Amino acid sequence: MNTRTIKLILQIAVFGTFVGHGTFAFLVKPQWIVFLTTVGIPLDMVQTVMKTIGIIDWFVALITLVRPVKAVLIYATIWAFAAALMRPLSGGEWLDFVERASNFLAPAALYFVAFGSDRKKDNPK
Repeated sequence: MNTRTIKLILQIAVFGTFVGHGTFAFLVKPQWIVFLTTVGIPLDMVQTVMKTIGIIDWFVALITLVRPVKAVLIYATIWAFAAALMRPLSGGEWLDFVERASNFLAPAALYFVAFGSDRKKDNPK
């Protein structure tokens, strides 16, 4: 399997993660209200914040699918890590964080496949 194929698989993985996450946020998934209030978002602002998160996640998904951008992948990695971490921090199980490792590792891996310093050395074509 070549780097181009791996890159495409990771682009689709990030796209799927962020379309799904964005849609749940935009629809104001009730379980996620706890996550936002845990980090200090006032209850009366949760709906607006979640809809904004949803829209941003959709943009991350589309940009990554069309043409990955370094800054967007860094954001996606950090945001997905934080979103996964919110589960145990808000009273959930640590396994809920572990289960979502691919949500933040896929954009991290895509970053290194697409922009890593060893890219030309690994694939001289």
